[in-house]
Amino acid sequence: MSSRAIVTGGAGFIGSHVVDALLADGYAVTVIDDLSSGDAARVAKGAELVELDIVDAPALEALVAEVKPRAIFHLAAQSSVIVSVENPGRDCEVNVRGTLNVLEAAGRIEAPVVFTSTGGALYGDAAPMPTPEDRIPQPLSPYGASKWAAEAYVNTWSLSSGIPHAVCRLGNVYGPRQSPHGEAGVVAIFSEHLYTGKTPKLYGHGTPTRDYVYVGDVVSALLTASGRSGTYNIATSVETDVATVWSELSKAAGKQIEPELADLRPGELTHSRLDITRAERELGWRPEVPIAEGLKLTYEALVEEFERE
Repeated sequence: MSSRAIVTGGAGFIGSHVVDALLADGYAVTVIDDLSSGDAARVAKGAELVELDIVDAPALEALVAEVKPRAIFHLAAQSSVIVSVENPGRDCEVNVRGTLNVLEAAGRIEAPVVFTSTGGALYGDAAPMPTPEDRIPQPLSPYGASKWAAEAYVNTWSLSSGIPHAVCRLGNVYGPRQSPHGEAGVVAIFSEHLYTGKTPKLYGHGTPTRDYVYVGDVVSALLTASGRSGTYNIATSVETDVATVWSELSKAAGKQIEPELADLRPGELTHSRLDITRAERELGWRPEVPIAEGLKLTYEALVEEFERE
């Protein structure tokens, strides 16, 4: 019988790629997603999709007990900074209580959990660069605070139970299936602008930098982290400014559109770069896709998605 795995948030951008990788490795995969932001069409046909909110502890516990997975990848989250500011209670309920529910259910069958957290939103603007994992977080939003709180539960439950749970703090993830709708995902947003010929707005006059990491590299890190204890930055440790992202995507599209420059929005980071030394040393993981190659792959894949819509 094949090994079983559960992916919460498996109908989302990153989660659906995790599902694909697990299926390719021979796992039987159950996806848990409430479809509030996920899309059932993203879930591979070989996986089972169960529509369920992780805040519903009894339903979650019953499903985990039934599936008895060898590994759980916990990506379900309230991930909008704006929503977290408008409704911090719901943000806390999903990201903290929901994570605790996952840990409790996993503990009853002794399954290790890999929890996806955030890098930039957690460390804040005053962090040294590249930022190591032992930097004390200074989140600027309820979203960052809820992710930090959830991390504490993951680490505490791992220490108290002896089950190896891992925290992966992700850089700015981009790649195929990323939605251009909403506040996040500048690569997807820029790609849609190039596809439709719209003028983009480069906040901070194109100078803010982020640590962009290709979704395929993130997936390999999450799978490698399963069964390990610890907190790991998963990124590239390379800063890329917004203007360069626009320029590279323009090359991939073969189009030239003059962007509009605007001031940085309140609360946004000016720079972010994560130290990935620990992941390299302890997980033997390194990102493999350089930014120019990743942006080209992403643009081509997103255009195919736009054409299908």
